Amino acid sequence: MQLIKPDINIDFVGKRKAALIFSIVMILIGLASLVVKGGPNYGIDFTGGTLVQVKFAKPTDATAIKKSLSGLDLGNPVVQSFGDNQNEFLIRVEKASGELKGLSQQIEKVLDQTYETGNVEIRRVEMVGPQVGKDLRNKGMKALLYAMLGLLVYISWRFEFRFAVGAIVALLHDVLITLGAFSVFGKEIDLPIIAAFLAIIGYSLNDTIIVYDRIRENKGKYHKETFPYIINRSINETLSRTLLTSGTTLLVVLALFILGGGVIHNFAFAMLVGVLVGTYSSIFVASPILIFWDEKKAKKAK
Repeated sequence: MQLIKPDINIDFVGKRKAALIFSIVMILIGLASLVVKGGPNYGIDFTGGTLVQVKFAKPTDATAIKKSLSGLDLGNPVVQSFGDNQNEFLIRVEKASGELKGLSQQIEKVLDQTYETGNVEIRRVEMVGPQVGKDLRNKGMKALLYAMLGLLVYISWRFEFRFAVGAIVALLHDVLITLGAFSVFGKEIDLPIIAAFLAIIGYSLNDTIIVYDRIRENKGKYHKETFPYIINRSINETLSRTLLTSGTTLLVVLALFILGGGVIHNFAFAMLVGVLVGTYSSIFVASPILIFWDEKKAKKAK
């Protein structure tokens, strides 16, 4: 199936400087948000504590819930609405591991007294000790790092080292922009989001490898042409396949984002941003880096 004519010739390479500026601006916005907010907004999985999901039969708000819990020694609990249901909330409490036991029962008892028994439903309780949370966070970061190093070795073996550098820079670009989007929109990072980041790395790499394969083929086919021409020709030849793959993936992820509910909402958001940015980077980041590498090598030779 061809969405685009195979002889199309869009000047992607000619727009690489504008794309570079756009990427730098997006990354800087994300990094600035992370600095202002004091780092990523880690969830209970990584910080430790208790998460209680509560559904109320009567209308209420986060301020009223927090006020009703003021009699308990919870420090500074975070109360926020959950999903599309206006009467459903998440209560997050940071507590040491020895204080987690029975905390959800205390919260339920106080809420029953305030909102009357039968009007409060505890739908989910998650408890993670602070040491376990720290260990999970470290292992999650190591998983991302080891994935990058493994890909660097694999692509260097399959293609050339410069191809591997281009792919890794594109993957870092995708992860940084997705992480920045989470910070800008105030979304939590927990274990499912680390899984989403790994999925984004795999998806983006798949797109990049397709383009790289065509570049390698076209180097023999168009050996009399310049390297930028070969790269631009390769991107255009794989454009139909890229749009088909990305389009169908986006439809599925968008359906999860809209209809999947609160539990999967952040995961779907990460995938939505990652697929869009991954498709962009395979065209405007991974391939143009090869041109930069080639030009720098030519200057050294002179």
